[in-house]
Amino acid sequence: MCEVPHRKYKPRKMSIMLLILLQLTVLVSCAPPQCDPGFRGLCKPKVEEKPKCTDVLLSYCEDMAYTQTMFPNILGHKNREDAEAGAEYLLMSVVESLLGGVCNPEIRMLGCSVLAPRCEKEKVLKPCRTTCETVHKRCSHFFEDIEMAWPYFLDCDRFFVSDQEGCYDPLDGLREQVVEAVDSMEIPPPEEPATTIQFTYHSNAQMISILKKTEEQCSDIAKTYSIGRSMEGRELLVIEFSNNPGQHEPLEPEIKYIGNMHGNEILGRQLLIYLAQYLCSEYLLGNERIQTLINTTRIHILPSMNPDGYEIAVSELQDNNYSDDEQARYDSSHIGRNNAQNIDLNRNFPDLTSVVYSRRKQKGYRTDHVPIPDYYWFGKVAPETYAVMKWIRSIPFVLSANFHGGDLVVSYPYDLSKHPLERNMFSPTPDDKVFKLLARTYANAHETMSNENAQCGSSRGISHKGTINGAQWSSMAGGMQDFNYLHTNCFEVTVELGCDKSPPEEELFLSWHENQEALITFMETAHLGIKGVVKDEEGNAVKGARISVRRIQHDVTTAENGEYWRLLTPGIYVVSASAPGYARAMKKVHLPPRMHTAGRVDFVLQKAAPEPDLREEDDTIQSMGTYDRFDPYNQYERYTLVANLSHNREERVEKPWWWNYFVLPGGPAPTWLLKHN
Repeated sequence: MCEVPHRKYKPRKMSIMLLILLQLTVLVSCAPPQCDPGFRGLCKPKVEEKPKCTDVLLSYCEDMAYTQTMFPNILGHKNREDAEAGAEYLLMSVVESLLGGVCNPEIRMLGCSVLAPRCEKEKVLKPCRTTCETVHKRCSHFFEDIEMAWPYFLDCDRFFVSDQEGCYDPLDGLREQVVEAVDSMEIPPPEEPATTIQFTYHSNAQMISILKKTEEQCSDIAKTYSIGRSMEGRELLVIEFSNNPGQHEPLEPEIKYIGNMHGNEILGRQLLIYLAQYLCSEYLLGNERIQTLINTTRIHILPSMNPDGYEIAVSELQDNNYSDDEQARYDSSHIGRNNAQNIDLNRNFPDLTSVVYSRRKQKGYRTDHVPIPDYYWFGKVAPETYAVMKWIRSIPFVLSANFHGGDLVVSYPYDLSKHPLERNMFSPTPDDKVFKLLARTYANAHETMSNENAQCGSSRGISHKGTINGAQWSSMAGGMQDFNYLHTNCFEVTVELGCDKSPPEEELFLSWHENQEALITFMETAHLGIKGVVKDEEGNAVKGARISVRRIQHDVTTAENGEYWRLLTPGIYVVSASAPGYARAMKKVHLPPRMHTAGRVDFVLQKAAPEPDLREEDDTIQSMGTYDRFDPYNQYERYTLVANLSHNREERVEKPWWWNYFVLPGGPAPTWLLKHN
C-alpha cells in the first residue's frame, strides 16, 4: 500500500490544496497498469457475447409465423429500439394507408422478415427471394402511383435468398389465415374495376399518376398527352378516350372538359379525375352506354388548367384547418384562384366579344372565327392560357364545359354584357337556343341543380332552373367560353358545381353521385344537330368551307377532311355550304325532337366565280390581322423557356405529398423513398 507523505505549511489554504494534489497523484500512481496491447500479458482478451435468439417484440410483426428473431438484424439495427426508430419500420406501420389498403399485409410481412428475421438454434434464416419477387411484381406499381420508390430493404436480390440456400417463406402465417378463411366462408367475387375510384383529394403528382395508370389499364381506348406547362413548370396533362386514341376519326365529334381553371376551385378537378377512372372501368365492364359514347366520340379531359394555383390553395387550406379565425378563413378564400403570375385565367383570353359588339352595326358582320387582335399579344398572356388557345385551335372541338365552384348553376355565353357601361344585362349569342338547351341538359341531369330550393350564391334569384346567361349574372371580358364560341367552332358552357369550392373529403362521393349522370348526358349532346362532309365535284374534301344556317348569324367551318358538325335544336332549317371559288349549295333540313344522333347532311360544291362576301373584309381591318395569324411575336419560345426553367427548379425542390411524414427530427433524410433519387 502506498503512503502519502505529510508536510506542514504555514499558509493553511495552500497546504490544503497541495494535500489534495498529492493524494490525487498517489491514487493515479497506485492504480493498476492500463491495458496496452503493445505489452504482452497486460491485457486479457475480451470475450464478445454471441447474439442469441430473442422474442419478436415489434408490434407490427406479431402475426409472423415465427416467434424468435435476432439482433443485429439484416439491416444492422443493434436492437429493437433501433429498429422501431427507423424510417423502415415507420413505412411498414403506414403502408396500408399509403397504398389504399392494397398489398397489405404482404408488404408489411416482407418488411418484418428483414427487420425481425427468423431465428432458429441461434442462427438467422433469410426469407425466400421467390416470395419477394412475386410480391414485387404485383405491388410495385402501387408505389409508383404515389411517386414512391420500391423500399430498398425489400430488394429481392440483396436481402432475400434462393430456395437452395435454405430460405423460408415470410408469408407462411398469411397463407394459413387464408386457408382458414376459405374453409369457413365462400370465396367473394373478384373486385370490379369500377370500385378502384378513391373519393379523396389528389395532389398534382397523384393526379398525373392516376391518369397514367388509367391510360395503362385502358390502353385500347385511352391516351394521355401534354398541351404544355404552367408558369412554374407543372405539366398540363390531358387524357383522351376514343376507340382509336390519338387519332381524329372522320365525322366523330370531339369534346373537352376543363377543370381547376381557378386553382382554389378544386371540386371540378376531382370530378374529372373520377370521370376518367369511371369511363375506363365501365368500358371494360361492358357498359353499353359508355362503350357507345367512347366508340362514337373523342373525349378530352384536362382536370387541372391551373396546377400552380391549386398548390397555393391547398397549402392555404391546410393552414386554415388549424385556425379558429373565421375572418382569416374568409380572407383567404380567394388565395390560389389565380396562376403563379397572379393572373385570373378566366379573364386572360382575347376579348373578342368587344370586337363583335363594336362591329354589330356593320352589314354582314360575323360572330365566328374572329381573329385575335395583334394588340392582345402586347399584354400579359399566361402560359396556361397560351397552351389552351393552341390546343383549342389544333383540334376541331364541337362541345366543351369548363368547371368552376362558388355557385350552383350552368352559365352560357355571352359573358360580356352588351350594355354600353358593361352593366349586367342579358346578352345572348346568335345560338341562344342551342346554349340554353346545353345548359338545361346539364342542370336537369344533375341531382339538385335545377331545383330552385337548392340554389346558392349570387345567381340565386336570377337564374332559371339552374341556368343563366353569363352577362346577365356577372359581366366580364376575356372569358374562355366567349373565346371558344367566337374564335372556333366549339360551343362551351361554364358549370358551377356548388358554393363550397373545396368540400370536405367525406362529401366527395356525394358530389360525384350528384354530377355523374350530368357529366355523361352532356357529352352525349355532341351528337345533336347535323354533321356531314363538303366535297367538290371531283370528290375532293373542301377545307374551310362555311356552313351557314338561315337566321343564325354564326357559321361553322369544315375541318381538314371537309367534315363539319353543327349543333342545332329540333326544328326546320335552311342550311348552306360555301367556299371561295365555288357556288353556294343549299338544303332544307328537318330535325325532329328526341333525335339521338346528328342528321347527316353532305354538300357537293360546284366550281364558280367567287361570290362577293362582305364579311371577308373583316380580315383586313387594321390591327386585326387574319384568323391564321397566331402569336405573331413568337411568345411561345419565351413561355417554353420560362416553363422549362421553372420545371427544373420544381424538380429540385418539390417533394411528394407524403415526404414530411418520414423526415424524422435529427435523423438522415430517407431519400431512398424518392422514386427519382
